[in-house]
Amino acid sequence: MPGHQPARSRRTTERKGDVRERAILDTCEALLAQQGYDAMTVGDIAQGAGITRGALYFYFGSKQEVVTALVARTVEHLWERSRVTAQTDEPRLAITAAMQRTVELWNEHGLVMRTAIDLSLTVPQIGELWNRTADLFIAAITAVLERAGIQAGTAPDQASSMARALCWMIERTFYHASQESREKLQDASATCEHIWLTSAGLVA
Repeated sequence: MPGHQPARSRRTTERKGDVRERAILDTCEALLAQQGYDAMTVGDIAQGAGITRGALYFYFGSKQEVVTALVARTVEHLWERSRVTAQTDEPRLAITAAMQRTVELWNEHGLVMRTAIDLSLTVPQIGELWNRTADLFIAAITAVLERAGIQAGTAPDQASSMARALCWMIERTFYHASQESREKLQDASATCEHIWLTSAGLVA
């Protein structure tokens, strides 16, 4: 057909800037594991990403900005992976699936999430990101509890307050478990799942 372009030629290619930014964030995550936040420098990140310090400053103004962007990318993955499972109609299945996704994300990016928690009180942008993500999860947990028959509302025995307590309990439990081992993360998941199911009135 005249003028018809093959699908491959119409495919948009990833911009060079996107590739570099991803390399910077991937390097930052690796350096968090190797050196920790305090020890790593902008020069380390640039070297690991295969660019100059000057090139890195084109994308980010400081190490703190790099880490903030890394946290933003990670919590976006966390929310996207968990959002659909939390919407499952059957509350028991939604809870089990949500906890499994939580284990997967802490296994893959636990160090980034611990760093986000550690910096959330001293770096406003990270604190805002983390709290906004928590609010999304609190809303999702609230919806699951309400589908399980828990009364809507903000009283201590109502869905919204229970969801807030569950969300922060899960965060603390996984934060500590991720510092030990993958087995501890599985234990944390089982504990949190049981408490969530109990709160929803789905187990005795």
